[in-house]
Amino acid sequence: MELLSHGVTLAWRRSGDLTCFCCFHPSIARSLTAAPEALLFAVGTELARLVPAPPPHGVLMLNAPRLDGIGPFDPIAPFAATVRGITAPDPVHAALRAAGPLVQVDAPAGGPAWIVTDDALAREVLADPRIVKDPACAPPGWDRHTAGLEPTAAEQPSLTTLDGPEHAALRRAHAPLLNAKRVRAQSDRVHTIARKLLTELAAERTVVDLMAGFTTRYPLTVLLDLLGIPLGEVDRAADACRRMLGNEPGEQKRAIDALSALAASGLGDGGRGLAAELRDRAPAHTTRDQLQYHLFALIFAGQLTTDAALGTLIARALTDGPRPAPSDEVGRDEVGRDELVDETLRQHPPAPFTLWRFTTTELTLAGIRLPARAPVLVDILGINTDPARSPGPDLTFGAGPHFCIGAQLARLELRAVVTVLRTDFPEARLAVPFGELRQATIGGLQGSRLTALPVALQG
Repeated sequence: MELLSHGVTLAWRRSGDLTCFCCFHPSIARSLTAAPEALLFAVGTELARLVPAPPPHGVLMLNAPRLDGIGPFDPIAPFAATVRGITAPDPVHAALRAAGPLVQVDAPAGGPAWIVTDDALAREVLADPRIVKDPACAPPGWDRHTAGLEPTAAEQPSLTTLDGPEHAALRRAHAPLLNAKRVRAQSDRVHTIARKLLTELAAERTVVDLMAGFTTRYPLTVLLDLLGIPLGEVDRAADACRRMLGNEPGEQKRAIDALSALAASGLGDGGRGLAAELRDRAPAHTTRDQLQYHLFALIFAGQLTTDAALGTLIARALTDGPRPAPSDEVGRDEVGRDELVDETLRQHPPAPFTLWRFTTTELTLAGIRLPARAPVLVDILGINTDPARSPGPDLTFGAGPHFCIGAQLARLELRAVVTVLRTDFPEARLAVPFGELRQATIGGLQGSRLTALPVALQG
């Protein structure tokens, strides 16, 4: 049992492979026999009520509100690996929001880190040139692997490590390849890929687990096709993407090398895909190795984020999405599809937090003084789902100079799957009740992914 501030205590016990939590406080006393998921929600709700209110605007605080860990099975640890039901509330982000617009936590690589939980402050941070993505600015002593950092911008310049004019130049090379017009031109091809893969799965067995292959292979097939890389390399790319998430020493480096080498097949003089076009558009000083790394980043990031979103989207589409509309209602059906995609992305963003950013100088955020080299995250999931948030664009794909370069393609891939399911597989259904689906995270900054998605494509 761990003692919390404000007289809150937490107890836990094992029940099979589940951990049941209980808060003992006059306002939330619960029996240890209560449902674990309800208890987790109670923890987050009560912590949200009990933490101190944020300071008035303009008041300078010496320290940010702090969200401390509360035990080995801590339900409010922001970077912990978790498994929970698809409908289970997540107490972490409610507790972070309630603590204040800027909350101090313990970073996985050691020392303090600060999480932004307010929409307006997040957009300020994401556009502030004093807060950068270059891992060279990380706190001294941070282990790169533990923190999940890329090489520094000097070691490996990329869209996710560069800032300022160098980032803008590299982004100008990428942006025309994936802008709205170019992506719309690929719509028929993306729909064809989704249809082919689902049709093949439907022919193999009555019930298929779409998380076992489809959600990985589909975005990879789309990406390799667009880049001009032979589709025979999809299995190799999928294996490398899986190994990117492994914990074995050197495994990530080997996976990066494998994806970079695979990308080289799209860079030949006769290449006609986006890989060859990026080669021709990249800044003149770009080396061959750097170009291959840029392509690796497009492949891995494009697969990882779309994979995570696909499972939840398909589950929701087969649960509460309308079935195919008559031909005179196609326009209305497309609107419903787009709303389903956008709402799924808002409520279940593929990345719950941004990548790490670091202050380059001492500065003040929300009345709190941060030192130079302070690590900062934006709580995308918490801000997106804040009940008090004003209507407007969410932060699923970020904001500011580093807004996701592949946002248009990701939305097209998701919309295509919903369309194909409704038109080509009108009898498709979940093979288990929606509430029995589970989602898991591996911890760190990674988002959640369904552990399985059994679907009867032919009803």
